[in-house]
Amino acid sequence: DVLSWLLTAALLACAAAAVAVVCRRGRSENELDQRLDRHLVRGLPLGALALLLLTMVYAGWPRPGWRSTGRLAGDPALGALMLAQGLLVVALAVVARDLYRRSPDPRAGMRGLSGPAVALLACALGGVMSGGVAQRVADWLDGTHALLPGPPVLLTWQASTIPPVLAALLVLAAGLGMRTARLARAERDRVRHEHPGEPEDQARTRTIAQVRALAALTDRAPLVVAVLTATTLALGAVALTGALATGKTPAAAARRTYDAVQAVAETSQALGSWLVGLGFILFVTWGRRAYKDASARRTIGILWDVGTFWPRAAHPFAPPCYAERAVPDLTWRMATWTQRTGGRLVLSGHSQGSVLAAAAAWQLPPSVRGRIALLTYGSPLERLYGRWFPAHFGPPALSALHRDVACWGNLYRLTDPIGGPVRVPDDSTPGVDHAPLRDPLAYGRTPAHPLPAPILGHSDYQADPAFARERARLLNRLRPELPGQRPEPGKPGARAGEPG
Repeated sequence: DVLSWLLTAALLACAAAAVAVVCRRGRSENELDQRLDRHLVRGLPLGALALLLLTMVYAGWPRPGWRSTGRLAGDPALGALMLAQGLLVVALAVVARDLYRRSPDPRAGMRGLSGPAVALLACALGGVMSGGVAQRVADWLDGTHALLPGPPVLLTWQASTIPPVLAALLVLAAGLGMRTARLARAERDRVRHEHPGEPEDQARTRTIAQVRALAALTDRAPLVVAVLTATTLALGAVALTGALATGKTPAAAARRTYDAVQAVAETSQALGSWLVGLGFILFVTWGRRAYKDASARRTIGILWDVGTFWPRAAHPFAPPCYAERAVPDLTWRMATWTQRTGGRLVLSGHSQGSVLAAAAAWQLPPSVRGRIALLTYGSPLERLYGRWFPAHFGPPALSALHRDVACWGNLYRLTDPIGGPVRVPDDSTPGVDHAPLRDPLAYGRTPAHPLPAPILGHSDYQADPAFARERARLLNRLRPELPGQRPEPGKPGARAGEPG
């Protein structure tokens, strides 16, 4: 009994420390606190793992003569947790909406509500998945080898909401599919007008148009998240209310209602139970694929790059942020090189590299920043980061960066699902965005392209001649009195701004 109280106190202390870290740490980006990192952010996960092992040892210790009766208070605890999470998300939404009202940005995702939306989906997914795993582990640990009568009532209600959510997503997918088909038909006419005088290839035209239409679906991501969030919030409230009001599963609560309602409740409950297990299996399978499939590993790598770009001030228990090392190193390299040589520099970045390049340029002193030309291509700066993180990559921030650097050029393709225009609203200097690049480089077979040119999409921007032209244009726009990079001994000569 004494050990149980000690273990409970240790668990509560660990939880209080976690809350304190989230609430207090990372409020300043001007001072580096290695002591706090070492003692809390690194030590707290190890302490939590030690407590987990102690809890498993304590729970599995043999107790002769003990007989378990009844069930743990799963429904009240799960209901209180779900209610608290819902109220916190609603409060976060109110604050986010007020911030958006003070500084509206029409390009911001979901009008400033993207943060609360992602938090709600994370809570819902984590609750259902962890509840399903806990149920299976409880069955496995039961010493009587008898299955429990069923999962907690609230968990059953939560699982029953999965089929309606998927049905709403299917309706939305059907609508987006019809819109994409209409857009593809409209793109066919544009593709034909872009290649006048060349023989018509209907299959080629159709393929290019379809790739452009599918790439445009990225801009509909806020709509998908909004529909998914609204459906999840509404059905989650129904699930919590139904579980607390009836104390029965959806199928049992609907027995004395209309036949249609009873059929829907029974079907949703059965499908929801199977989908929870299927989702866990798919999650594990996808993780295993990362070790064997290069494409899956590349997809996970992209998500990892985005998730670990932000410092731990945004998510204290996330993996180490590579940008906290990469951005200062890149900034130091540019600053020292320009100061030692008095030279000019073109900083180029593709995809996530363009985000790192912009972050590094922001950290440069104004005197150095004026010697830098920025070249971005396939860049998600405005299309993704500007919409989902408007406080850091919104129009004011990008306009300020455009004014501070010597010059900036941005390349993108209509077939690129990630990169897009920067849309810097500044008329005092030449624009940032280049006209959309041709993709493919050649419509039909030519002497330069004896085989059909591939549709490059998000990759191989350097293969387009426009890349070299844009880089040369930026070099010419840099101040001509600044010397270029000195050629290395033994080399015929290095181009200005190009690293040796």
